[in-house]
Amino acid sequence: MFDWPQIDTVLLDMDGTLLDLHFDNHFWLEYVPRRYAEQRGLSVEAATQELLRRYRKVEGTLDWYCVDYWTRELALDIPLLKSEVEHLIAVHPHVIDFLGCLAKIGKSRVLVTNAHQKALQLKMSKTRLGAHLDKVISAHDIGLPKENPAFWERLQQVVNFSPEHSLFIDDSLPVLRSAREFGIAHLLCMVQPDASEPARKIDEFPALQHFEPLLQDLGCQG
Repeated sequence: MFDWPQIDTVLLDMDGTLLDLHFDNHFWLEYVPRRYAEQRGLSVEAATQELLRRYRKVEGTLDWYCVDYWTRELALDIPLLKSEVEHLIAVHPHVIDFLGCLAKIGKSRVLVTNAHQKALQLKMSKTRLGAHLDKVISAHDIGLPKENPAFWERLQQVVNFSPEHSLFIDDSLPVLRSAREFGIAHLLCMVQPDASEPARKIDEFPALQHFEPLLQDLGCQG
């Protein structure tokens, strides 16, 4: 699938790639609307429609991913609400084996996420994924979301990687397009970010449903 000797660094998205996006989808589309409805005396349907409009206004910006922004905007304690449903946080199948395999063959494993630091801390605490990564970078530390091609230039100031010798894996098409525009040579799209939803059909990038084929490609599985 890939010419692995030509790849030195593997850049990895978190939500929808290493972790099941079901947690985030449930949280923002069901749990927050329900709690917002309770707070405002609205129906859940009315609260959902209002929140969807507010989400769309900042989609693709750092504010969309910012826990503190939504705490202020909605007058809800978003970190507390996340902790109330943290049992839904789950690692996708074969992820730990894949990360272990990368370590064995000497590839640098860098988590590159748009998630806010508070959300990142919760998920790292719950999953212990940090033990399987060499670096963890939040876009909030960089100052730009991954959708912005300039993000990758700033990332290079923090992480020493060569675009020509890097593989980036994400589930977001806008983010993958941004990485492609910057010049990252090897790109892979995960087609089933939310395990409770059907796999998507992706033609624009090489695509996989889970990491098992990469284990086979790397020779880490018989």
